[in-house]
Amino acid sequence: MGIITLYHGSQQIVESPDLSMSKPYNDYGKGFYCTEHSDLAGEWAVSERTDGYINAYELNTEGLNILNLNSQDYHLLHWLALLMNYRRIRLSTPIMRRGAQWLTDHYLLDLDGVDIVRGYRADDSYFSFARSFVNNEISLQQLGSAMRLGKLGEQIVLKSQEAFDRIHFTSYEIADHTGYYILRMQRDLGARSDWQKLLETDDEEGLYIRDLMRLAPDEEELKRLSGHA
Repeated sequence: MGIITLYHGSQQIVESPDLSMSKPYNDYGKGFYCTEHSDLAGEWAVSERTDGYINAYELNTEGLNILNLNSQDYHLLHWLALLMNYRRIRLSTPIMRRGAQWLTDHYLLDLDGVDIVRGYRADDSYFSFARSFVNNEISLQQLGSAMRLGKLGEQIVLKSQEAFDRIHFTSYEIADHTGYYILRMQRDLGARSDWQKLLETDDEEGLYIRDLMRLAPDEEELKRLSGHA
């Protein structure tokens, strides 16, 4: 990939990202969460009444071990297993507890030795899709369709000290909350609307988490069902 430009939305100017300061309960655990899109970073940076900062960086990815969850090598169950492992999630029903355990037992990827993870960002509204799937409310096909709506945004996460040593702060700009917060809320409302539509649709031909635990389809079939084939 070579040198890429990344953006990090924050309430602060972050000139020197620090792995030791990373929080463990994000989508992919401890790391520095960025995007290649400055507008998306602007949405992440603001609150309803507070401006934020869009921090810009250059990262030299040459020779780094990059795990691309959106490549043909993986499918949505790998992404879900990571969420179940790292995010704090209330497993409120027996099927959710069984589903989360099954996902981590069969599809959890080892991120030791990975420098960068590229994959979906599970905003709170989109995390509802993941919860609904694990609770047997929507099928894998429906989840795949939701993830392909194009509104979620892909994030790039620095996971290793080597990656942190390669990133260089270049500039920042103020993210005006009066504009970016509206965009953030529109994205959130759109996601929640899509989620409600999915819940109201019975996918009779689809495979739900109960089916997957019982049938255990092969990897190629799972890629096809989740839209990675």
